[in-house]
Amino acid sequence: MQKIHNLLTILTLIVLLIPASYAQGPKTPEVPKLIVVISVDQMRPDYLDRYREKFQDGGFRRLVQEGAVCENTRLDLHIQKTTTGTATLFTGTHPAIHGIVNDSWYDQLRKKEVNCLADPFYITVGSDSHEGECSAAKLLSPTIGDILKISTRNQSKVFSVALNANSAIFSAGHAANGAYWFDTTNGNMISSSYYLDIFPEWVRQFNEKHFADFYTQRDWTTILPLSTYKESLEDDYVLEKGYYDKWNTFPYNLKKLKSRAESYKFLKTTPFGNTLVKDFALNLIVSEKLGMDDYPDLLTVTFTSMDYENNSFGPASVEMEDTYLRMDQEIAQIMNFLDKNFGKNNTLVVLTSTCSSIYPSEYLKEEFNMPVGQFSPESAVALLKSYLNVTYGPGDYIEHVSDQQLYFNRELLQKNKIDLNDILTKTATFINQFEGVRVALPATDFIKGDFTNGQLSSISNSYNLKRSGDVLYQLEDGWQPVYKYQRTIYNDNSHIPLIFHGNAVRKGNIRRRTEGIDLVPTLFEILRIPVPDYCQGKILEEVLW
Repeated sequence: MQKIHNLLTILTLIVLLIPASYAQGPKTPEVPKLIVVISVDQMRPDYLDRYREKFQDGGFRRLVQEGAVCENTRLDLHIQKTTTGTATLFTGTHPAIHGIVNDSWYDQLRKKEVNCLADPFYITVGSDSHEGECSAAKLLSPTIGDILKISTRNQSKVFSVALNANSAIFSAGHAANGAYWFDTTNGNMISSSYYLDIFPEWVRQFNEKHFADFYTQRDWTTILPLSTYKESLEDDYVLEKGYYDKWNTFPYNLKKLKSRAESYKFLKTTPFGNTLVKDFALNLIVSEKLGMDDYPDLLTVTFTSMDYENNSFGPASVEMEDTYLRMDQEIAQIMNFLDKNFGKNNTLVVLTSTCSSIYPSEYLKEEFNMPVGQFSPESAVALLKSYLNVTYGPGDYIEHVSDQQLYFNRELLQKNKIDLNDILTKTATFINQFEGVRVALPATDFIKGDFTNGQLSSISNSYNLKRSGDVLYQLEDGWQPVYKYQRTIYNDNSHIPLIFHGNAVRKGNIRRRTEGIDLVPTLFEILRIPVPDYCQGKILEEVLW
């Protein structure tokens, strides 16, 4: 009995000696006043290590050293583009759910191609051009910004800034206070009446400074001596096509490029387009008073990696390295601005990408003897049409071709009494015979079976019954499509960066595989908002305190 009494006395003393803060458990971080998601289109995660020694302390290097770094994050989609990737990343669902299966798709009922953004019901705000006639109406799922506004009874503010409309709109969602992008016809930042009724005075004043004109009057030279760019190929690398298959070495006369382009579109392929986006984003934070009340706000900022000229130079080019060294400075300015205006404990910054970039197949084959090549969809479809005519009789059975998808003429099949499953199966079998094709399958297979966890998961997760094609195919790793009369926009690298930085996250490296769709539920957890049922991702517990 005495021993029990002594033991209780000792335990009581231990409890009394425990510091009050420890006894209460770790303090729960406050909800950030402002979340800034920085997305870099076509960013390879290995850039963070490749250019590490040249990065300054306040930009990429700070995010890596102080943040929660997810080293193995995948955004595994059938059609990997900024449209599909942005919609997936900011809704936390795959294209099968959110519906953005490509830049455009074929509507078999209306017999017309449908652009994922174009919307004649809305007009451009801030310009007389047609570049703002678009909306998020075809996005079938809410974005994180939409749910944030619903959860706070419309008190939170949500904005997006980008060079391209698809990045701005699909990151902003349906209910955002504003989404802004670059008008290539006049160099202004614009929006759509889908978001704004009245163009803000501060944006008008920003546009009056004519930053786009200022940047086009200079040359693009390397930020460091050209001889120090050891992480890249030589500047005049023979397989580097360059601007207009003509100019591929520094310096670049931007005035000449503008004259050739006959618009401001080329500015999106230079580092100065990112500078314009950064300046606009910082103006927006101040002018719209983000992070100034008791409700958390969200801002998405999208930079580009040379945009549509990415493939003209490649991931290992001096141009790409210089773009990231300059982008590093833009991110450092954003981080310093947030520290100064909100304090280090009141904001959350996320670095990610809506798609990665790939090495050109010619480069892989020429330099490393890799078993890769180029696949011609036009030639394959021409041969397929001949085969179908021999098999089923004369007829235009294929109504539309869109990237790795084929849409069939259902009315003609019904008229000729051709069994849909039979012709789709034969078509898939025919396409599977082409070199460079990994697999081709009829859409009926995805309707009947579950492929979400297997080798075909990227196609299955991207298949939308009303918008996807009747036959879908996937190329072998390293193989790339090439077209005769159109620019190739193709990617098969699903590896993207994902870094969280702020008081609400735990510093460290997560090496297990994570998914791009995990971003949204993790942010919901930080915001203390219940994860909606539609979300397909999971909360990244290792990121949180």
